[in-house]
Amino acid sequence: MKVAWPITALLLLFTQACSRTPQIDPRHDAPPLNQACVVPVVADARGDADITKLQQDLRERRASARAAEQLGYRFISLARLSNDPGFYKIAEQSAACLESFEPDAPAALLLRGHVLHQLHRFHDAEQIARRLVARREFVLDYGLLGDVLMEQGRLDEAAVAYQKMIDLKPFYQSYTRAAHLRWLRGDLNGAIELMRAAVKAASPRDPESVAWAYSRLGAYELQRGRLVDAERMVAAALQFVPDYAAALLTRGRIQLAQQKYSDAAVTLERAAHLNPLPEYRWTLADALRALHRIEEAESVEKQLVAEGADDPRTLALFLATRRVDGQKAIDLARRELQNRGDIFTLDALAWALASTGQVHEASAVMAQALAAGTQDGRLFVHAAAIAAADGRTSDVARWARKARMFRFTLLPSELGVLRTGIASSPQA
Repeated sequence: MKVAWPITALLLLFTQACSRTPQIDPRHDAPPLNQACVVPVVADARGDADITKLQQDLRERRASARAAEQLGYRFISLARLSNDPGFYKIAEQSAACLESFEPDAPAALLLRGHVLHQLHRFHDAEQIARRLVARREFVLDYGLLGDVLMEQGRLDEAAVAYQKMIDLKPFYQSYTRAAHLRWLRGDLNGAIELMRAAVKAASPRDPESVAWAYSRLGAYELQRGRLVDAERMVAAALQFVPDYAAALLTRGRIQLAQQKYSDAAVTLERAAHLNPLPEYRWTLADALRALHRIEEAESVEKQLVAEGADDPRTLALFLATRRVDGQKAIDLARRELQNRGDIFTLDALAWALASTGQVHEASAVMAQALAAGTQDGRLFVHAAAIAAADGRTSDVARWARKARMFRFTLLPSELGVLRTGIASSPQA
């Protein structure tokens, strides 16, 4: 999974750093605004008062470099919250604006690197991150480097970068990354411990970051089967940011685990409206199917397939699970793997291959996906079903047992695979 780190926390750190540098007010005869700054200045702020204020600062040449930098991070945050990728391009233009004031500035490189990361251009972002860490020792440079290495499946290298983050500054950004890395390596308790530290370290002036950390804690507690604790974490997230899509998605999954399908459908419909990514729509469609609202579910699924290209990995998983257009699922996963070689993309490819009967190749790819030791119910369902199709009965029993341990995290359709997809194995 790609983890979208809250950009507002980055912006807060930059604000604190910038506040230590005196800024000189411009003269009235300041030169015209550089062409690179026009787009960030005139872009739609979507009612964000901070963006509007920064645009005014830049327009009137008040602390221009600082305003351009902060605008970039605000637009990244707006892109993520609104699911409008056009704001990433505005953020990229903000980096160009910053460079017009400070050519080759590390701050501009870091901003551009974050844009590339959000656009899934991980190789390009890695080049920027490596340039930055070669020039200076700044905690967020190592955060960017670790993020893009993690997305490429290079966990050992990412761990080095994240450890450097913690060594330089043990704070919210380093704790959240270390927590996710521990989760990827199968240490759920360690991930929870670090995410709790992140909650404590998060600034109350940055409610989204607190909400994000509580949402992750809710997902971790759901994995442990502690549904009451999971709901408590979700409720805390929603206190900080009402209508927070990630928290609503976790709440919907908790309700699915409780078989409260009507409640889940209401929650997930709101979550998918706020963030119509494939994972949200898939979860909603499963809730609707559990209620036998088939026509509504099919309508949601048609939207998912038609508009899911921004998340090819999840779209591939969905198509393979539904046994619809397996070749398209394979093509999507293979293309994604060229850029994003992590365990979840490997899992998507293995599952897509299995859906078209290419079981031996699927088994080989699935072994790679399982090698990191990630404890994830979806991975184990796929591993069990592929092993059953491949006639490896002892592996079926092992992976099915582990999948059942994490049954609370599985969608109804995945529980269906667990019940029926391994039925041919006598040891399942």
